Amino acid sequence: MSITTLSDLFQPEPISWGCRGDPYLWQEMSEVLATQPLPPSEAQLAKILEATFERLVGLPTSAEESSVFIERHAHGGMSSGHISLKFWRETALPLLLARYRTAQGDKP
Repeated sequence: MSITTLSDLFQPEPISWGCRGDPYLWQEMSEVLATQPLPPSEAQLAKILEATFERLVGLPTSAEESSVFIERHAHGGMSSGHISLKFWRETALPLLLARYRTAQGDKP
């Protein structure tokens, strides 16, 4: 698959998540970034992803909270609507950056 937009980096989804709201935020970020072309550098991508996360969640991934509740992502279950900052900081964003490097022809 050719990766030309930021939303292309979101396919396929991760195998596991931190909290029940994470897949919904993953989808929302993919939709928000759907038309943006890949930036010229990994550093720029990291800034875009962090800024988008903070705009949608209200906190940066570096926040001390372990999770944050987002009402629009509450769809049932024990941690429904919760977004795991640790998952996004340690798994999701590094995965997206690795996919970017692969798309650029670099080794992950």
